[in-house]
Amino acid sequence: MKIPVIKKMVENIPLEALLQAEQDLMDEKPLQIEVEGEDEGEQLTHVFAAIFILQEMTQNNTPFKQALRLYTQKVRESIS
Repeated sequence: MKIPVIKKMVENIPLEALLQAEQDLMDEKPLQIEVEGEDEGEQLTHVFAAIFILQEMTQNNTPFKQALRLYTQKVRESIS
């Protein structure tokens, strides 16, 4: 997971396009947007993070850094 990649996506890609990219990755279809990542797994991680952060920012008026912290907390909790 690369934070600069996620930040760039949050700032430049609409939520609808991110949701479509998530579906395309799950269906193993070509992406309609550029998503950085070494493989499909990393691309999916970046898309998931960007979706979560954008939704948090939109729905709760949360600043980017705080939404990112919430996402990373969620990831850490799922790992432990």
